[in-house]
Amino acid sequence: MRREFEFAPLGYLEGGYLPLEDYGLIGDGASAALIGRDGSVGWLCAPRFDAPPLFCPLLDPQAGGVFRLAPVGCSEGRQFYLDDTGVLITELRGTSGAVRIADCLPLQPDCDLRPATCAGHGGLLRRVEAITGPVRLQLELAPRAESAGAPFHWRADGHDVVLLADANLTGTRTTLTVTPERPLHLFLGWNGISRPFAEPEAVLADTVAAWQRWLRHFSYEGPLRDHVQRSAITLKMLDYLATGALIAAPTSSLPESVGGERNWDYRFTWVRDAARTVYALRRIGLVNEAEHFLGWVLEDVERDPGGRPHVLYGLDGTPPAPEREDWHLKGYRCSRPVRWGNAAVEQRQHDVFGEVLDCAYQWSAHGEDLPEHLWLRLREFVEVARREWRTPDHGIWEVRTPGRPFTYSAALCQVAVDRGAHLATRLRLPGNVPAWRRDARAIRHAILEEAWNPSRQALCGTLGGDSLDASVLALPMRRVLPATHPRMVATVEAVTRHLAAGDGLLYRYLPDEAPDGLRGSEGAFLLCSFWWADNLALQGRLDEAGALLERLCARQSPRPPVRADRAGQRRPARQLPPGAQPCGADIERRHPGPPDGLSCSWLAGFHAERTEERHGLIDPLPPSGGPARYPPPETVAHPVST
Repeated sequence: MRREFEFAPLGYLEGGYLPLEDYGLIGDGASAALIGRDGSVGWLCAPRFDAPPLFCPLLDPQAGGVFRLAPVGCSEGRQFYLDDTGVLITELRGTSGAVRIADCLPLQPDCDLRPATCAGHGGLLRRVEAITGPVRLQLELAPRAESAGAPFHWRADGHDVVLLADANLTGTRTTLTVTPERPLHLFLGWNGISRPFAEPEAVLADTVAAWQRWLRHFSYEGPLRDHVQRSAITLKMLDYLATGALIAAPTSSLPESVGGERNWDYRFTWVRDAARTVYALRRIGLVNEAEHFLGWVLEDVERDPGGRPHVLYGLDGTPPAPEREDWHLKGYRCSRPVRWGNAAVEQRQHDVFGEVLDCAYQWSAHGEDLPEHLWLRLREFVEVARREWRTPDHGIWEVRTPGRPFTYSAALCQVAVDRGAHLATRLRLPGNVPAWRRDARAIRHAILEEAWNPSRQALCGTLGGDSLDASVLALPMRRVLPATHPRMVATVEAVTRHLAAGDGLLYRYLPDEAPDGLRGSEGAFLLCSFWWADNLALQGRLDEAGALLERLCARQSPRPPVRADRAGQRRPARQLPPGAQPCGADIERRHPGPPDGLSCSWLAGFHAERTEERHGLIDPLPPSGGPARYPPPETVAHPVST
């Protein structure tokens, strides 16, 4: 692995694909783009996250369109972010010299990236300057468009797309000269606003200032602060500001395994994922995003005509279009099919009840009222969760087989009933609180007894089943079971041994033991490793938790922002993988104060949980109810495997 912030040779995989780690993300609260370390645009949807892509060579280098800037004879490059921003810098070296490209989806002046605003200009701004010049620069531009009109004017998905430049371009494939004194500015716009072209330097400065202005709300000051901050910026780029929807990813159809069919469109809002995200953002001071999303999801639930909350929603709070396969694109490294839309929206997943009730619980915990008509709807969800927690569903992993009684789904039904009781008590709302508390205890007890498999010495993925599933590691974070419960401790041991993918990574499950209806192999899932780290921290195994976090963070792409240290030297800053912060597992070294190595996001909620316990809002866990055969302590207290 190359060190951070060094020039490295450009390399392409078979078929002309740039490696995934060679892309950096930019965004403006409406759309996002991936910029390659070779100066290419690997992905860009406009005008919204969920629009058809203007460029997607990420999925097909030949048919995915092209927008590349590079010096003649380009052979190596590097990338980094400007301080505290989403502005990405790509530096390239070639036989004709070196250039620096600044890429952003530019933001409006005085924008602070608050929700319910239109922050962007509706375009991609690319600024190219020669580092040592003059430099001969090659431009290639060919969007995926329905038609082309005048030069540098296209029609794509019903929108006009125009390229503006402050140089004389002779075509969409051309070579021109740039110098240090006169940089080149290109603006690819799709909503008719021309200011980024008329005042490109001012617009770039506005964008830098907007990101830094937004980060004034960032309040975390602990160790590994750069990791947490960069993770927060990445999550912010997935925030659709117009409504508060937080998409799961800006891309579609990146495969779990190369050549496989497990390729999905994630440009939508999963209630469970977004709920975890806002929970993390609130803990680090970014409360506006959390409050706007919570309001958005509760409004979606209120107006949903189906009677049940959906698993996922589109940007406007409506179900996404039906899933379809696109055989015109080869897929990343020929991993077909490419998919648009997501059929999981039609699945039955009981965990959504717990996610929605937990969102409402967070909402009320910070002083917001629940209107009576909305509470009546939420109360219905509590009752459904009470009735259906044993009913088979498709689970958190959205399997495409007949449903099973997944342990995680039952656990989130317990969360729904538990949070409903808390809400009714806290806000003095009508509801059968004694019965809800009794049922919450009963579901928790059933999980301990029915998911426990003596031969596995673990809580398994389904009630009464025998296959292991990493989703069970999340139960302590959802306050269903304590991480220190003997059966939870044993489960962590069993899951992390049996589902180990090597070097701290875990599989979610093994398809040959727990069929999911899909061909191909399962890829490791980073989020599960952070759940593992959280469990280690909550069990007091702090050194192991910290060591695991370090190994996971070492997997970040070498694309740091650049900061000045106390001596004035430029140094790269580290960042958490985007999957780390939503799950609440930024385990970091803390001093002084809490014991060394505690999970910072767990600590952020620790005092709130202790307060709730003092006020009787968290029920004590019942005894396990039987003479379980637990592993001895020396078996459980293991070092992190390598």
